[in-house]
Order: sequence, then C-alpha cells, then structure tokens
Amino acid sequence: MAHLHITPADGLLDEPRQIVLEGLAAGARVTLTSQTVRGNGLLWRSSATFIANAQGWVDLTQDAPVAGDYAGVSAMGLLWSQRPEQGRSSAVFADAVLEPLLTRIQLQGSDLEHILIQRLAAPGVTRRDIREDGLVGTLFEPAGAGPHPAVMVLNGSGGGINEARAALYASRGYSALALGYFKAPGLSDYISNTPLEYFQQGLAWMRRELAPAHDFIALSGQSRGGELVLLLGSLFPDAVSAVIGYVPSALVHGGQAAADPAVGRDGPAWLLNGQPLVHLWNHNRHASWAARDAGQRNAVSMNTALQDEEAVERARIAVERIRGPVLLLTAGDDAAWPSSHFGQMVSQRLARFEHPWPVAQHDYPQAGHSILLPYIPATYSDDGEPSANAQANEQSWQAVRDFLHNAVAARRAQSKELQ
Repeated sequence: MAHLHITPADGLLDEPRQIVLEGLAAGARVTLTSQTVRGNGLLWRSSATFIANAQGWVDLTQDAPVAGDYAGVSAMGLLWSQRPEQGRSSAVFADAVLEPLLTRIQLQGSDLEHILIQRLAAPGVTRRDIREDGLVGTLFEPAGAGPHPAVMVLNGSGGGINEARAALYASRGYSALALGYFKAPGLSDYISNTPLEYFQQGLAWMRRELAPAHDFIALSGQSRGGELVLLLGSLFPDAVSAVIGYVPSALVHGGQAAADPAVGRDGPAWLLNGQPLVHLWNHNRHASWAARDAGQRNAVSMNTALQDEEAVERARIAVERIRGPVLLLTAGDDAAWPSSHFGQMVSQRLARFEHPWPVAQHDYPQAGHSILLPYIPATYSDDGEPSANAQANEQSWQAVRDFLHNAVAARRAQSKELQ
C-alpha cells in the first residue's frame, strides 16, 4: 500500500522539505500534483511524473521527474514550478501574512494526499501597524524577550509594504520594520519626489522605540529599494549598520515607471533637504526610452544611458561612505536593469576605496529581476529561467541569513570592545 510522507509537514517558508512516496510497485509510473490557494484567492498548480525505484520509492530530494512542470532533481520543485490555474499573477503569498500557505500534495488517481504547511511567521511573532511620526509601515517582532537586532525592509517600484519579507526576518530573530514610502495608506501613489529624510526618521524611530540589540539596524531593499538602501547607507552612515541590496542599482535614478505623470519618468525620485538628487537621466547625451516604448526590456533603454560616462559619474551612489558590511544579490537575466553590472560597479568602488567591512556579491547569471524568498513559485516573471529563479530565491536567502548573523556577531564583538 502506498504512503506519502512530507518532513517536516509544518514549518517556516524557508525550511526545505522531504517529499517521499513509498509502497509502490518497482518501476511504477506515478504523478504527484500540488495546488495552493495564494494571494487574490487564485489557485496555483503543478505536477510531476516519476518512476519508482527497485524498492518502490520516489524521493524528491533524489529523484528527477520524467515529465511534468520541472526538470532535474529538486526537493521543492512541486512548489516553485506552480503556475496560476487562470491568467497571470505575482501574488504568491496569502493576503494576510500571519496565515500559513497550505499546499495539497496528491498522488494522482488516488485518495492519497498530504498538506504541506509554509509559514512566514514563526510561533510568537507579532505584527503591528505603525502610523506614527509620519511613518507608514508594519512592524514584526520575534518571539521572546528582546532587544533584538533590527532590519528595515523597503520595497521597489511596486511600492506598498513588504510584509512577507519582514515577517520572515522576524521569524529568524530580527525586529523588522517593513516601511512603505509610496502606494501605502496615506502616502503618494508615486515614487516621485520622495524625501529621504522620511527614512532617516524611520531609522530614528527604530532606534528609539526598539532599542535594537548592539544598536544594530540593517537595511534590506529590493530593486528601487536596493538603490535606496545603498543611498541611505551612504547619506546616513552613522544610522546604518549593514546594507542588503536585492538587484540594486549603483546609480541614482529618476521616477521611471513609478513616476507621477505630472512629474514625468525623467523627473526626480529622491529629494534631500528639499532638493532633487542628480540622477542618471539628467543631461544624459545618450539616454533613450525608445526601446522600452517599443516593448523591449527596460534594461535595454537603461544601457543606452550608461553610454554617457559623465552622466554615470554624476549619478554614482557614494557607497564608500557606508560604514558597515554590504551584500549585493544580482541577476544576469534582469529585464529591469543590469543589476549584475551594477553590483560589480558597487563592489569595485568599495574595493577601490578599501572598504574596511565585508563586501559580497552573489550573482545568479540566469535569474531574473524578482529574487524573492525560498520555495515559492518562480514562474510568473518574464525574465530568468524558472529553475534559476528558484535557485536564486533559495540561495540568496541563505546568503542573507549568513550575512546578518556575521554582521551582528561583528557588531556584538565591537560593542564589547568599547565597554
């Protein structure tokens, strides 16, 4: 009689699982299916067909499917290869992040099934809306007595509040403030003319209200948020302990696709002391949106702007002012902008200035712009191979966890030396 085992059946989103079928006839051809109700109530599905070994086993940590929605050995292939049953969607998390994702794994043609549970929030993690000091965000706190080291989480050109990433940070021991700065309640719908003092206020609030362990506050940002965390680290170095840039830019950019139409995509995204920062499109002799407007990748137009070396130098983020370790997570098939090249620009500049803290760039040559979290669908993006996106999601998160662990340990040791 066949049996299906998932170990562990219930765990955090970032925990790998072992999915095993046993009790099959040797050489039996069997198909496993998965289905998950994700954001917006959409049903996502996948399937994969396997051949049982001589002992009547199929183990997804060892066995590659002979047909189905993914190829090669992948313990979590049934999850990252899922696609929505209808249409397209990027809403891969539940609408409420404290609610777990439930995936039904079933042996096709039988009643044999099991529920795989993925949680963004570990037991005891708390969620609180923050609407004070002019800030709009969500705070996730770990279980147990603090203080805890802290992370500010910033989204990219989609705006909003990145609760999913913040909840997982909290589940791994960090007080995490997911801070909105546009497309969030009470804020502008656009990135244009965002005052950088807003984030300075957020850092001050975290330091005052959370009293982070070892006075440690890291910044974690995605895409435009990746540009932003490098920028904030350079402008407010005394307030930032470490910087994590997911597919970041080495340069300051204008509003682009997230701009207020009244300001225009070549208008400023960032203000400091009420003045716009110089960005790549300012007085750029070669920049052209023609490729983008013709339906090609945004990165193609971005590369035209990089041909003006003087404009590039004017727009460079002074990353050498950052006073802490820097982690860059970049993608070689990035349709939004050349994040691999931007990461190299940052790493090379830090090396040239002999940055005294650790610097690492983890590049995923075949992955696309949406480097997110482990074991979620990696199929909805138009760039990157799904298997490469899945690998980037998994490996980048482990790199982030290791980076933060080491950065906090170094900060703790430094604090003891000063006592």
